Amino acid sequence: MGGDTIQIMITMIVYMAAVIGIGLAFAKRANKNSEAYFLGGRTLGPWVTAMSAEASDMSGWLLMGLPGVAYWCGIADAAWTAIGLAVGTYINWLVTSKRLRRYSEKANAITLPEFFSNRFHEKGKVVMTIAALFILIFFTVYAASCLVTCGKLFSTLFGFDYVPMMIVGAVFVLVYTILGGFLAESASDFMQAVVMIIALLVVVVTGTVAAGGLGAVLDNAQSIPGFFDFFGIATPVTVDGVQQSVGGVPQFDAAGTYGPLSVLSTLAWGLGYFGMPQVLLRFMAIRSERELTRSRRIATVWVVISLIVAVFIGVVGRALYPDALTTSSEAENVFILLSTRLLPPILAGLVMAGILAATISSSDSYLLIAASAFSKNIYQGLFRRNASDKQVLLISRITLLVITAIAIVIALDENSVIFTIVSFAWAGFGATFGPLMLFSLFWKRINRAGAIAGMLGGGCMVFVWNLLIRPFGGVWDIYELLPAFLFSCLCIVVVSLLTSPPSKEIQQEFDEVRTGAAVTKN
Repeated sequence: MGGDTIQIMITMIVYMAAVIGIGLAFAKRANKNSEAYFLGGRTLGPWVTAMSAEASDMSGWLLMGLPGVAYWCGIADAAWTAIGLAVGTYINWLVTSKRLRRYSEKANAITLPEFFSNRFHEKGKVVMTIAALFILIFFTVYAASCLVTCGKLFSTLFGFDYVPMMIVGAVFVLVYTILGGFLAESASDFMQAVVMIIALLVVVVTGTVAAGGLGAVLDNAQSIPGFFDFFGIATPVTVDGVQQSVGGVPQFDAAGTYGPLSVLSTLAWGLGYFGMPQVLLRFMAIRSERELTRSRRIATVWVVISLIVAVFIGVVGRALYPDALTTSSEAENVFILLSTRLLPPILAGLVMAGILAATISSSDSYLLIAASAFSKNIYQGLFRRNASDKQVLLISRITLLVITAIAIVIALDENSVIFTIVSFAWAGFGATFGPLMLFSLFWKRINRAGAIAGMLGGGCMVFVWNLLIRPFGGVWDIYELLPAFLFSCLCIVVVSLLTSPPSKEIQQEFDEVRTGAAVTKN
């Protein structure tokens, strides 16, 4: 290991120590009770709410997955995804945040499954159980994507084997999450959001200068068929998945078509936000709904800048190192490649900490929400209704261990593509909870039967479309979130209208929330 690599490692160790310090600082407050551990006692300010929501949402795919897609096949796929995410972010904050903050307090809920269950005043806890199980499934997949990021980062930087490095990352995230809970997670996510955007800007500016300026980067992109086309896509010439080069020049076939159906499919990423637990929990946790307007503006600006820069990093990487990354999996290392080759070791270490920041900020959210779904909603909600806070917290920590172990198994494949893993989990949450969240907040006629049908229909359709229908290709090659989201909406409306309307008590509560009568602590 050379001197530069050692300096990078030292910088990252200092950063990791700072994150652990935050966990220790918040440990006492976090372990006060389950509400403090899982929701921070509803005390988040607007800046922490906004920045932690977006940092936990974007994860390592912002710095590795999205630039990797742009490097491999051009801007169309990455850019339309980014546009969908930016629009979805703004609309979610604008439409959902205030009503959910108000309604979750009225329903006395500190987790998403608990909110859905209390929203329909159910006694059998069927809605809660289904929601908790889907959270466990999809967040375990999500956590695995974060561990893949850790493994790729450490193995690429330090030359160690992928699997041991992935496990080291998993242990670090696990220890940190157990220590501090939601408050520590949110506070550190704020810091990590700052690190992430600085890292993105430093790398894109340095890379553009090294490539000969913006004009040179754009000229190179336009010289590749379909690479810099919003309605076309570059097609690398591959043999066994490896791109071929002639004289150091990567080979591409004629540009592929990126038609309206592909655009619509990719824009559908924005629908995922309405069902994303790590974001929705921030809406529930802010200290006052009046502060959500400021949070929305902060979050939107951060997201727009980050997404634009992340996509352009892939374009810059292709100009500087056109044949360095020869598979779609390797392409996700373009951010690391630019950082380590262009920046001084200490600064490169800080930028690598940006990747680690993105990964930690997401994986701790995923693990904590999944643990709360089991300990609070299944263990206490179904099996031990009189369980004490101390018992719930103990079960949550045991659950963290189990989920992490399963995520490690999923992440064992070194050739996993982060973007692909994330897209599946994103679709799962968006289709399972997105329609239910919107109808729960804005349609008085929705009932418990409709809620159950919507979750089962949306969640199952994600698997059916991804595994059975989408492989047919052609018009069926649509991102599974879109058809699953629409199917969930259909299930909710049809089943709710065919069954008995909700009770007068539930409808009255809905009206109170709609008119603002539920605000009691603001």
